[in-house]
Amino acid sequence: MPWFFCRKPEISLAELDRLVLQAASECRKRICPRPRRVLILPPDITRAHSQAGRVANRLYHYFKAEAEVFLMPTLGQHQPHTPEQNAFMFGDIPNSRILVHNWLSDTKKLGSLKADFVKQVTRGAADWPLPIELNRILFEENWDLIINIGHVVPHELLGFANHNKNYFIGLAGKASLAASHLAAACYGIENNLGCFLPPLRQLFNKAEADYLSHLPHLYILLVLKQLSDQSLKHCGFYCGSDLKTYLEAAKHSQEVNITITPPLKKVVALMQGDEFFSTWVANKAIYRTRKALAFGGELLIIAPGLKRFGEQPIVDQIIRTYGYCGTPRLLRLLKEREELKEYAHATAHLIHGSTEGRFKVTYACRDLNRAEIEGVGYEYMDLDEALAKYPLPELSPGFNRLQDGEEIYFISSPALGLWTTREKYQPR
Repeated sequence: MPWFFCRKPEISLAELDRLVLQAASECRKRICPRPRRVLILPPDITRAHSQAGRVANRLYHYFKAEAEVFLMPTLGQHQPHTPEQNAFMFGDIPNSRILVHNWLSDTKKLGSLKADFVKQVTRGAADWPLPIELNRILFEENWDLIINIGHVVPHELLGFANHNKNYFIGLAGKASLAASHLAAACYGIENNLGCFLPPLRQLFNKAEADYLSHLPHLYILLVLKQLSDQSLKHCGFYCGSDLKTYLEAAKHSQEVNITITPPLKKVVALMQGDEFFSTWVANKAIYRTRKALAFGGELLIIAPGLKRFGEQPIVDQIIRTYGYCGTPRLLRLLKEREELKEYAHATAHLIHGSTEGRFKVTYACRDLNRAEIEGVGYEYMDLDEALAKYPLPELSPGFNRLQDGEEIYFISSPALGLWTTREKYQPR
């Protein structure tokens, strides 16, 4: 069970700070009374809205008087933060104390989950071993405390984000990312979303038990809800070291972050310009609405910050070369093209972002042009034209009727939830 939790309609920032101090005090009681070296593992900047950076800041200042304290944002294969982004997310923590995870060079292999076990858990969807490669700093430094911070919200690979995702995606190496992402994609994104224990989560739980049980670690899991005025409020804080801590947070997220809708013909979604710079992350707008979109419907993604497709140059090039062309074609190409095998997490991303011919995706952006957007299989709309036609400050969450009579469904932050018809959502 969680060490403790707080669940209420609204947790103020002052209350959040008190809960963080309580978590730090519990660390002393349960793990190490006088920590000398502390590692904090927050999410990256795409989770900045969760105030995970504030939590990390409070923990840093709590322990820094008596311990060496370091942060390592759990980037996965995302771009490293700039100093300005670190300051935006983590406040006054010195950059010298913020470590950078490199998915290509900083990891060590701990072992593998066997192929027959992976096949059993994925019900035959994946039949390859799952290598476990994690950042070596977890094991080559003598940490007295390792504190994971996460925002629990519906997720396309793991059912709900965070908990041990911080390790097995956030601090993982290339082979782990490739094998795990492809396994989840082959099982089916719509089978994963909003599920408490989908196959990849079960595999990660096994890997945690096998390889990380000796670590002096714990989880701080945050649940947020969006109010009618589009503001975000914390409503859940869960602290503990076991699977039940995740499950309690995930059940809470299910209640406040999943919206049941009728089939939607036109969705307009905003991906904030200070957080979403690539389709790798902005495609969360597709993931989180695809179970709600009607056959033949359209998703318009307004993405003012979009500058690239992939988070890394090689992944960007793979997306540009193959595009979001549908699961059957991508699985055929996977057997033929070495780069799709080597960077299988990119192949998985292309599967997740494909519409399978069921609906249309249009991107409204400025720094990627029409030819680039259409070249990967999406439609293009000029950003200024989109902002004029869909005046964001005037739109309310949910259904809106525009002056020209068009009806749309507006989502201001798709990454914060899951929208689905009742027929397509069967919680388990």
